[in-house]
Amino acid sequence: MMLSAFWPVYQFLWTLYFFAMLLCGFWCILMFFGFIVPLWLTEGLAEYYGKINKNFDPEQVRYKKLYEQEGVEVIYQKPAGEQSAGTGHHH
Repeated sequence: MMLSAFWPVYQFLWTLYFFAMLLCGFWCILMFFGFIVPLWLTEGLAEYYGKINKNFDPEQVRYKKLYEQEGVEVIYQKPAGEQSAGTGHHH
């Protein structure tokens, strides 16, 4: 069987691919000019010229452990000297 017999399927798949990439491209362009550029022109320039004092705190970005979160009460926390049950040492 010749490969050209599958031509309509290839044409259909490339058409789907083309429209998917077209939508993706337009979404990227719209997000760039509709969100990123206005963000640069408002908060970005305000922060650059000192109108907004946002000091970067890496502690706010870091994933906080359960007992460090505000409003969370830890009912049980394993004591530091206690070994886990998976070690095989049972006393």
